[in-house]
Formats: sequence, C-alpha cells, structure tokens
Amino acid sequence: MGNTLYLECRSGISGDMTVAALLDLGADKEVLMKALQSLPVQGFQTQISRVVKAGLDVCDFNVVLDKAHENHDHDMEYLHGHSHEHSHGEVHEHSRHDMPHEHGHHHGQAHEHEHCRGHEHHHEHPHEHRGMPQIRGIIEGAEITDRAKAIAVRIFEILAKAEAKAHGVPEDQVHFHEVGAVDSIVDIISAAVCLDNLDITQTVIPFLGEGKGTVRCQHGILPVPVPAVVNILEAHKIPVEMTGVEGELITPTGAAIAAAIGTSDRLPGRFVIKGTGIGAGKRSYERPSLLRAMLIEESVERQEEEQAEQDVIYKLETNLDDCTGEALGYVMDRLMEKGARDVHFLPVYMKKNRPAYELAVICDADKVKALEQTIFQETTTIGIRRMKMERSILPREASTVMLREGELRIKKCVLPDGHVRSYPEYESVIRLAQESGMSFQQVMDEFLQAVRS
Repeated sequence: MGNTLYLECRSGISGDMTVAALLDLGADKEVLMKALQSLPVQGFQTQISRVVKAGLDVCDFNVVLDKAHENHDHDMEYLHGHSHEHSHGEVHEHSRHDMPHEHGHHHGQAHEHEHCRGHEHHHEHPHEHRGMPQIRGIIEGAEITDRAKAIAVRIFEILAKAEAKAHGVPEDQVHFHEVGAVDSIVDIISAAVCLDNLDITQTVIPFLGEGKGTVRCQHGILPVPVPAVVNILEAHKIPVEMTGVEGELITPTGAAIAAAIGTSDRLPGRFVIKGTGIGAGKRSYERPSLLRAMLIEESVERQEEEQAEQDVIYKLETNLDDCTGEALGYVMDRLMEKGARDVHFLPVYMKKNRPAYELAVICDADKVKALEQTIFQETTTIGIRRMKMERSILPREASTVMLREGELRIKKCVLPDGHVRSYPEYESVIRLAQESGMSFQQVMDEFLQAVRS
C-alpha cells in the first residue's frame, strides 16, 4: 500500500522547502540528481547541503540560477516593497535567503528560458512564456517514472487554474511567466521525484501557516496571501492558519504541491513515526522557515488489532413524565423483543420540577426504525433523540462449564492483553438454581470455583 506522509506546515510551505524536507526524510539524492540532469532545461545548478536554522541541523535544497534567470526572491527589502539596491546570489521561490553552509551534488545545464514565476520577483530580462504544452513537454522529456510525471503535471495544472482565475483568462491561454521559471520547474519536478521515490500514497496536511502584510511581485505590490495562493486554498479547501508573522509563508508552488498530494487534514489518533526530515527555507522571518516531514504509520496495539472490534451502534432517548412503572416494564420487554441490545430507565426531573424517566435504547442501525415505531406506539412521547455512537467491543464466544448440578452456559471474552474473562448467562444460572434447589448465589459461587480451578 505505500507510505503515509505528514507535513507540518506551521511555517508555511514552498517548493524548495518541500524538496529539502523529503531529501532529509530519505529520498534518494542520486535518483533526484539523475532526474534533474535529464531535464531539457538549462541555466541552473542545484545544491543540497546541511544548514543550521533556529539551532537545528536541517537540509537545504537550493536552485542557483545564472545571471539571465535570477530573481529578487532572497532580498527582503525588495519583497516588502522597499529599496532594492543589493547584490544577488542564490535565489528561489519562497525561500532563498539563508546561505547554506556546505554544498554538494552540483549539476548545471545550459538552455535559454525565462526566469519568472508565480508572484515571485524579477529583473528586467527578456524571457519566454511557457504554457502547459511546453511544461508538459519538459516533464515528458525528463527521465523520471510515469508516476512522478503525473504528480508534476498535477501540480502545474493546479497552478495554471489558479493563475487563470487570478488574471481572468482561460486556462489554455495562461502563459507560465508566473510559474514556468527554471527554479519553479526544478522545484516541482524534484518534489514529484522525491514523493515517488519515497512511495508516498497518502499525505496528511492539517493546515498551512500563512503570514500577513504585502510582497512585491511582477504585477506590483500584493497583499499576503497572494491571489494565486488564495485561489488554490479556496479551490481545494485547504485549512489555513494566519500566524501574524509579517511576511509571505505560502508560495503558489508550495500551495499547489499541498493541493496536489494532500489526502487528509486529520492525523490518526495514535501513530508511530517511521522517519523525520526537516527542510529549510531562506527567508528570515520572526518564525523560522522550517518544513517538517514525517513518515507515519497508524499505531494500533497488535493485540487490540487482532482481538478488539470497532463497532457502531445507535442510542435512542426520550423523556417520559406520565408512565407508570408497570407500563415502563412492558415497554422494556417489547423493545427487547424487537431486537434492542439493551434498554434502561433513569429517573430525572423535567421542567416545572416534574419527576420523570429517561428511556434509553441501544440498538443496531437496522433496528432503529422498528424500535422508534415501538416507542411511539407504546409510550406517550412525541419525540425521540437519536445518536450514532462508536464503541469498542471485545471478541467473545459462547461456551459451557460443567457444575455438579449440571451444565452452565457462559460467555468468554478476550481482553486486549490476552487474558480470558468468563461470564455466566443469567437465564442459565436461574435454570440451574431452580432445578437443583440451590440459591442463585450458590450457583454463582460454584461457577467461580469452577473457572478458578
């Protein structure tokens, strides 16, 4: 069945952070490098290194663009609409600020293409506009698995739809000057390769953390989250938490990755961690830009998994303030005859301090209609509360035990720790007591001696 990935996105998500986290989690670097070397794209190098961020040793994935393709993304003043007199170095969407300490796994290509992407930040350079046919051609030309190709195409399709909505144009007319930049292509294909390499089939993303304020982009100064991100969050119903951090934490590429691979926003109640990886971002905000990825497996104690069953039942409730004890006894008998698992009454006080009884019926789903009909027919109630409930039940089996007075029917239940607990059937105890002339308690005492021996 594949592995389950948990992405902890309290500090947002971007393409490079995702790739770094997956590499740190155990994705094969050599497989990734081979895939990137096969891309019909040039103008970049990749660097995989270890960096220290917030005192933690984490992985950094850096796409280094040549002079014709670099952007302003690492420059905080530029991003926030201030002066941009600065030098340029390593750059990437969402995070290219913190410089890695060590570098490894370099490769470069040489091909002409443009440097623009998403809402990211650009120099005045001529560039090509790539549409989805060109993007699909690049992906198809890469030496990667069909599954990795499908993941990459899915991410780009989500970006295309979001950008089309933001700019008010049909999807087939979207030119990927926003998302077709070299670094975006590398990020997305790298993420797809790593996800496939780790055999990720399910991904839990409880929420994405986002900041506030504005950022400068190709189209001017825009509020955070930028339109493409908003469109993705809306279309895919991705939960988001506004952190109050001044800055952009979610990039369009990161949002598209989350939308493409997310299968749930709920973690299992109990799970074991099979592996952990942390990817570093490059922007310097008050909250460190870190993305943690975990391989998880739902944890159920083997004995519980083998011996306990999860069951769903219904509980029917109503209040009765005008029934006699005799009538209630009759109602209980009728409900048990109709298939109720259990019936009980609780004394209660209702409005105006009227004494009454609360009738509660436990039953299976297929008995609800018949039992409700019986309650309406046999009582004066005009309304029934119905609740669907989960329960844990122990495996059980019917058995017998031989006493001096005869055979006693019992029920054996297996506890989660493997111990067996036995219970005598009430009717069988009564029968033996009547047949032998013993008291009910004497039969019970003899049963206890039998099971202890």
